[in-house]
Amino acid sequence: MEKSAEIVCFGEMLIDFVPDSAGISLAESTGFLKAPGGAPANVACAITKLDGTSAFIGKVGDDEFGRMLVDILKSNGVKSEGVCFDTQARTALAFVTLKSNGEREFMFYRNPSADMLLKESELNLGLIKQAKIFHYGSISLITEPCRSAHMAAMKAAKEAGVLLSYDPNVRLPLWPSPEAARDNIKTIWNEADFIKVSDDEVNFLTQKDPEKEETVLSLWHDRLKLLVVTDGEKGCRYYTKSFKGKVSGFSVKTVDTTGAGDAFVGSLLVSIAKDPSIFQDEEKLKKALRFANACGAISTTQKGAIPALPSTSDAQRLIAGSKTY
Repeated sequence: MEKSAEIVCFGEMLIDFVPDSAGISLAESTGFLKAPGGAPANVACAITKLDGTSAFIGKVGDDEFGRMLVDILKSNGVKSEGVCFDTQARTALAFVTLKSNGEREFMFYRNPSADMLLKESELNLGLIKQAKIFHYGSISLITEPCRSAHMAAMKAAKEAGVLLSYDPNVRLPLWPSPEAARDNIKTIWNEADFIKVSDDEVNFLTQKDPEKEETVLSLWHDRLKLLVVTDGEKGCRYYTKSFKGKVSGFSVKTVDTTGAGDAFVGSLLVSIAKDPSIFQDEEKLKKALRFANACGAISTTQKGAIPALPSTSDAQRLIAGSKTY
């Protein structure tokens, strides 16, 4: 019998159109590279690249782009039986502007796109219930019917004793207002067992200084096993019930930061699925975070999220070649 997926990722998969030259606006770009994207799908691919098992649940258009995306999942070893095709709506598109420092701005085409139209009745609950970890973001909370499907999927996972992993992945242009984003992202905050946020997202959610510990701790809740704040190339900070600390990052030549957080999360979820005692063992956690930092760093060294995802040996090489521990 085929092994079930240990980690199930839920949400959007779309096409990112990335300019072929950095540092210019969308209007000035003369050419775009077509890159598969969508944070939960990136995470699913990051997991299989690191020899974990994953499945993706979401919806794409019954169009060439949608079929291409499902083919990409399959070619990356991600189980795709939880993906639905919508005959009425198109696969979502995003045009990404790369600033000269590799950071991004987004312009989205979703009115509505297929991922927003996933219904509760279309959920593959079997996949979710046999997973060890159920991972999701916040974009699936923006509109119905996808929001209700998201809530039902979380409930099924929780009732089956599956760990809930949340990376809010704030994309403000998609929300009606910053307030709506903040409020909705927080509606499911206290359900998660593991949350990863970037320093910018800490600032957005709390409207306070993300460097300060009390700011980060204001996001802690009692059901959490682990809260991780990523600080870009500086590395990350971690908080559990019994210990906290930071793990330094790696200096690499950054070309495109797209998918760095997803590579980081995918790596960490593989470590958690392998050994859940990581939440109680600080040395194990630091080692896993060091590895996740390496994965995040490597993924910034080439364009596009999925093509840039590292293998286990890529990450081991970066760690071996670096001076600090």
